[in-house]
Amino acid sequence: VQLQASGGGLVQAGDSLRLSCAASERTFSRYAMSWFRQAPGKEREFVAAISWSGGSSYDDSVKGRFTISRDNAKNTVYLQMDSLKPEDTAVYYCAKGTSGYLNGKYDYWGQGTQVTVSS
Repeated sequence: VQLQASGGGLVQAGDSLRLSCAASERTFSRYAMSWFRQAPGKEREFVAAISWSGGSSYDDSVKGRFTISRDNAKNTVYLQMDSLKPEDTAVYYCAKGTSGYLNGKYDYWGQGTQVTVSS
């Protein structure tokens, strides 16, 4: 399984970005997908996840600002990021769940895409 993340960039505080993660997995629709991020000098942290049926979960730090979605026809998961803050600066990774449910377990990771938010 290959996961290709894209859409990162340099933006100003308050701007929006949409990240995409394209999966090579033909059974993509059966699995939960997630986004994580890692800021310099910090551990990787959970951002958002979406189940096979569209149920979602978010870290409190992004609730109300970020939206995770999926297009099973395109084998792609998205992360719409609005009202970006400098503390959102990080490398963002997508991950494939081990099942269709939000069980917190992941077996494949994308290569990451850099998001930088200037103040």
